Amino acid sequence: MPLITLILFPLIGSLVAAVLPTNARNAESTLAGLIALLCTVQVALCFPEIADGAVLRQELAWLPALGLNLVLRLDGLAWMFCMLVFGVGSLVVLYARYYMSAADPVPRFFAFFLAFMGAMVGVVLSGNLIQIAFFWELTSLFSFLLIGYWHHRSDARRGARMALSVTASGGLCLLAGMLVLGHIVGSYELDQVLAAGPRIKAHPLYLVALVLVLLGALTKSAQFPFHFWLPQAMAAPTPVSAYLHSATLVKAGVFLLARLWPALAGTEPWFWLVGGVGLVTLLLGGYAALFQNDLKGLLAYSTLSHLGLITLLLGLNSPLAAVAALFHTMNHATFKASLFMAVGIVDHESGTRDIRRLSGLRRMMPITATLAMVASAAMAGVPLLNGFLSKEMFFAETVYVNAAPLLEWLLPMAATLAGMFSVAYSLRFTVDVFWGPAASALPRHPHEPPHWMRVPVELLVLACLVVGMLPAWSVGAALAAAARPVVGGVLPSYSLVVWHGFNTPFVMSLVALAGGVALYALLRWRSRAEGRTDAPPVAQRSSGQRLFTGALALITQAGRRGRRLLGTGRLQWQLVWLVVAALVASLVPLQVRGLSIGARVLLPLSPAFALLWLLGAACAVAAAWQAKYHRLAALTLMGGAGLCVCLSFLWFSAPDLALTQIVVEVVTTILILLGLRWLPRRDERLRVPTLARGRRWLRRCGNLALALLAGGGMALLSYAMMSRPFPDSSSTFFLEHALSEGGGTNVINVMLVDFRGFDTLGEIVVLAIVALTVYALLRRFRPAREVMNLPPQQRTRPVGTVDMDLSIPRPTADTAVAGYLVVPAVLVRLMLPFATLVAVYLFMRGHNEPGGGFVAGLVFAVALLLQYIVSGTSWVEAHLPVLPRRWIGLGLLTALATGMGALAWGYPFLTSHTARLHLPWVGEIHIASALFFDIGVFTLVVGATLLILTGIAHQSVRSHRHNNAMATAMARGED
Repeated sequence: MPLITLILFPLIGSLVAAVLPTNARNAESTLAGLIALLCTVQVALCFPEIADGAVLRQELAWLPALGLNLVLRLDGLAWMFCMLVFGVGSLVVLYARYYMSAADPVPRFFAFFLAFMGAMVGVVLSGNLIQIAFFWELTSLFSFLLIGYWHHRSDARRGARMALSVTASGGLCLLAGMLVLGHIVGSYELDQVLAAGPRIKAHPLYLVALVLVLLGALTKSAQFPFHFWLPQAMAAPTPVSAYLHSATLVKAGVFLLARLWPALAGTEPWFWLVGGVGLVTLLLGGYAALFQNDLKGLLAYSTLSHLGLITLLLGLNSPLAAVAALFHTMNHATFKASLFMAVGIVDHESGTRDIRRLSGLRRMMPITATLAMVASAAMAGVPLLNGFLSKEMFFAETVYVNAAPLLEWLLPMAATLAGMFSVAYSLRFTVDVFWGPAASALPRHPHEPPHWMRVPVELLVLACLVVGMLPAWSVGAALAAAARPVVGGVLPSYSLVVWHGFNTPFVMSLVALAGGVALYALLRWRSRAEGRTDAPPVAQRSSGQRLFTGALALITQAGRRGRRLLGTGRLQWQLVWLVVAALVASLVPLQVRGLSIGARVLLPLSPAFALLWLLGAACAVAAAWQAKYHRLAALTLMGGAGLCVCLSFLWFSAPDLALTQIVVEVVTTILILLGLRWLPRRDERLRVPTLARGRRWLRRCGNLALALLAGGGMALLSYAMMSRPFPDSSSTFFLEHALSEGGGTNVINVMLVDFRGFDTLGEIVVLAIVALTVYALLRRFRPAREVMNLPPQQRTRPVGTVDMDLSIPRPTADTAVAGYLVVPAVLVRLMLPFATLVAVYLFMRGHNEPGGGFVAGLVFAVALLLQYIVSGTSWVEAHLPVLPRRWIGLGLLTALATGMGALAWGYPFLTSHTARLHLPWVGEIHIASALFFDIGVFTLVVGATLLILTGIAHQSVRSHRHNNAMATAMARGED
């Protein structure tokens, strides 16, 4: 199966899970589990090729001109991380089936879970730097949704926001670093970047690229000083914590360091930055874990410590240290995932995670207690378990490091101290919770969980035992395959055996075990003597969370002060400052470079065209003059100016632009007209004082001068540009290739749906976002009370009006239709099929003649909108449900499906193809694949236009309700 399926299966499964019913917990967990298991098997079947050093590649053309193709590559490192993502993910899905409550919105959980899985695999399989940054930010987004899954809890919302703020900011730095790396290498292809290590390290921008990339990796892996977000993320459900903080999210930073190790490692800056940060995090996380009373908090800080260990190993610039880092990455995923699940079982069955309340659970939960103790022993580095082997390799690398003499002493001592911390907090996890007298007064009576909820923990603990006793047989080949691409193809000499003899690393392990037991005994004595186990005495004074929240508070306060100082609620002044800023920005380069007029021969001036522009300018000035007190007149004059622009397009032989302009002008006029209905009327009783009139005239003169300066400046710039020859024009290419490559003679339409189809896709996405945003704002909009009264013509009906469906629609009580609109109502309903026919005509001819999906969509939307205006909102929605949001979704899906269809056939995204079909009685017809893209544009434009305009039209329903309520109240008062 192609590699792309490893990303598509989870993402498609996410969409399917999102639409499943809330009570289908078994179906949702089965779907997610089958997808994760299927992908695990698919990746596992690739191992024979990967073990031989092969790299499986798949490349899908996306933007080949820019070197941005969808490149997927599976080497040993990617294979190992894919197995962690899918393997641990399948176990977490089984565990979550029993952990999640029936009252939880389970479809949302599995939808987010599968989406995150797909994004994480996208990071691992990416063979392009920009592609890595893209999926990197997707992991931040979906982890935000997972951490904040229980959004009714303030700690979940706070932890999710903090995680997103830190990791997404790091992702922006990573994107900048990837751009710098691509600039240095001359390509964004990962293969070329990894092969250009010496060139990158010798480049003057190496340090810039290194710092930016490290900011992305260290924020994602919660390394100091960005470590504070990880403990706050423990507000997520335990399955999320088990997945994100053992095998996926926090391991993404480790993966990036290992992936770019051949290109960036081996220098002094790498050693001090990566190694120094890893060492601080190793010690700080282990120290803080000793004082946590929440079991998940203890595991969170222990995760920080172990991630610091892996980061330190990658920073030592040693190939053998890199191998040890990958080995500990594998081991950490197994014992940490099992520990998180064990904590979830304890919380699920006892009702609390507070260590101070838990005791003696081994009597009530013997199997769970045994599994948790074995996993915690692996975390502590006890012999015959997998954690012992990788920690021994870590101790060996700190002993044999080649650095400054002081560092050669400090590193082994720091490693031993970190080992003592690990033993101490592992003992606190096991002894305080599972030993001692049985706990009382717990929220629930503890007991063993359902068997299948415990199976994932059993399998992970079994892996800890098998790897600890038979490391070479169990993971030797996988570790070698994963380490080979990291160290450059030639593996260093190492041995995966349980006993290496009585050497310095073994002595360090013994010291760490004995010292950890002593440290735990000291902490236990302190807690009994003082009756408390608080936050770490030193670390609490320099809390990263406190610094982060303080920085956010300062930024918020500064923003509010800036808004009070520079902001204004008046739109006019906002526009003034905007135009002034634009003028200053344009004058600076002109002052430096100057402005000269070209020598291009001018065309003779046409009196008719000059008269047209004078008329348009007069309409524009008159509209501005009348805008404040005569709104309808100003709107009419604005339409006149727009009509002049439309005629100008026709004058310059641009019928497509003219057609679009006239339809957009109609829609804009309707939009403003609907908005004017809800603006309060001018109060004629208000008189402007004489002094205020003088200031008003001064302000108007200033605004006029600013407008003349801005308009005249733009005219001058346009004249300077058009008076120069254009030797290299892109129009020649489009004119020559529109028919041969785009299959159409209408160059404008072919450009929009073929040559620049990606731009059009982005534009319709923006249009959809704008429409949904406006709709959301209008739902909360409430007109002023003085404009809620119905117009006079709607309050009373003319005498003799016959009650009929057109005048008083029976299914709806509140409508804008009264007897005086009977004739317009009949006309607009007769116009609907005619307008639909016109829209279809414009759509079908768009590829060869003026028209297209955008114009056709606007025409059809206007036809539907007329029904709302004349017949009333309630009547239309009772007889013709439009559902514009579904139109928007359908349009986007159609446009995307057209582009993905080209990818499915092996062509770049949105590549157009043409076909000639012979139909009976019709003959030969010419169909381009861009037709379906244009259908998507048409559908989305209809939905977006109707969503915005009907959102305003719905205010009429509120108006009728208001008047009905007032009439009812008056009737009751009379009674």
